This record gives sequence, C-alpha cells and structure tokens, in this order.
Amino acid sequence: MKTVKYVVSLAAGLLLLASAAFAADPAAPAAKQTPQLTSADCVKCHAKPPADVDAKGKAHKTKVTCQDCHQGHPPTVKKIIPLCGQCHEGKPHFKLGGCLGCHRNPHTPKEIVFGRDVTEPCLTCHNPQIAQLKQFPSKHSKLNCSFCHDVHGKIPQCTQCHKPHSAEQNAGDCKKCHKAHQPKNVAYAGDTPSKQCGACHSKALNLLTASKAKHKSLLCVTCHQEKHKMVPKCQDCHGVPHAAGIMSKFPKCGDCHGIAHDLNNWKAAAPAAAPAAAPAAAPKTPAHKKK
Repeated sequence: MKTVKYVVSLAAGLLLLASAAFAADPAAPAAKQTPQLTSADCVKCHAKPPADVDAKGKAHKTKVTCQDCHQGHPPTVKKIIPLCGQCHEGKPHFKLGGCLGCHRNPHTPKEIVFGRDVTEPCLTCHNPQIAQLKQFPSKHSKLNCSFCHDVHGKIPQCTQCHKPHSAEQNAGDCKKCHKAHQPKNVAYAGDTPSKQCGACHSKALNLLTASKAKHKSLLCVTCHQEKHKMVPKCQDCHGVPHAAGIMSKFPKCGDCHGIAHDLNNWKAAAPAAAPAAAPAAAPKTPAHKKK
C-alpha cells in the first residue's frame, strides 16, 4: 500500500515538473492573438477618409473612431461597411431610407447634397417652417423646400428670385418686413424708415412729404403699427376733438380734413364761370317791293 502511494506521489511530482518546464521553455508556441487595429493604422492605407473626417467629420470626428463603424477588416471580416441605423436611431429622420441619397459621403455627414424637388425628408426635422407655410398660404407654399434651400443649411437671399421694391433696397431689407415661410404676413419694427414703406406706397409718402401738417414729421409706422394694412382710427390719437354737435353732423374726419397723408389741404372752389352772352341777332334785310 505504501508502494502505491509512493508511485502516485512520484507521478504527480513529475507532472508538475514537466508543466513548469514547458511554461519556462521559450521555444513553446504562444497562444494566437488577433491584432488590434487603431485609427492610426487605418491612415497608413486609407488617406482620404481620415482626411475627410478630420476636415468635416462633425460628430463622426469627435464621438467615434474608425473601428466604431468599421468593425473588423478583410479577410477576417468581409462586410465592414456599416448601416447608418447601426448608430442613428430613435428619431423620425433616421427612419428614412436611402441615406446616401443626401449624405453622399459618410465621412463628411453634414455636407448634404440634393436636387430641387425634395420636401418630405426635410419635414422630419424642420416642422415649424412647414407649419408657417400651411398657415399663411403663398406661392412659397407650393414650392419644394430644396427649390430655395438647394444646399443644406443655406439661407438664400430673397433677391435670388425677387426684385427689390425700389432701387434703394437691398437683399437685407426684405427680411425686415417679410418672413420667407409666411411672406404675405407682413410685419415690421416700430422704427422702420418711411422710405421702406414708400417703396410700394409712393403716392402716400409723396403726399405726406409735401404736407404742411404735423403728420409730416411722423413715421408711417407711427400710425400703421406693426402689421401691414393696419389703418388706424383718427380717434386713436386725437380722441374726440370737437363738440358733440359737430361730430354728429360730420362723423367722418375726412369730410373736413381730407386724407391723413394730406391734411387740411383745402382748395378754394373756382368761381363759377359767367354765363356766355347770347349771340347778337343778325340785321334784317329790308324786303324789296315789286315794281
């Protein structure tokens, strides 16, 4: 029995010695490991994509690495081009198909290019704009978004399509009264120069400029406040300036004072023309007596 125990102990000892010798032997083959690539390795062969990401990568530059999208490398991994939905999810815009139709280069994702007939994809992000176009119908409401915004993020000048109201106006003046997605809902600031109004309302401005009344010193927007086509009542500023008897006899201020742009420009009535004199009667020729 002692002999058996001795043999077992000897065998265990030899096995331990063999294991230690094998572990210490530098010639023993090491376990095979898969090399780990980094973005610094990618640029050694792929120069353009990293350059694009570095220049205009946006979040693809600051939040992800090459390996976050391209997981693996041929021949070990064959399909290394990811789907956009691998990361982009949870918003209506990300449910659209054909991402590369607008985002042509995933390494420059915000360099977006599209045709002149695109609207639906825009509406997945730009809801307030389409709401304004529907609430305030105009010719703009019938256009595709990309008709004006032919490059993503581009805000075109109004004069790209529209002529200024006057030679004195430039493209920057348009937005002082017109909003692109509700152009007919004209509104303006309380300090808008009268010459801006006169670009369309030249007759009214010319009368006001030539007037001798106090209205001449006021801006158009002093009376026509904030909203286009707003016509105030004289009483809004002047209250009830005359006795009740006069007001009842002449309820309309303009009956006496004329129009607001040309107040009190009374013109004396021309004197009535004298009646034309009756034409003088022709002298009668005496009748000849028959002989």
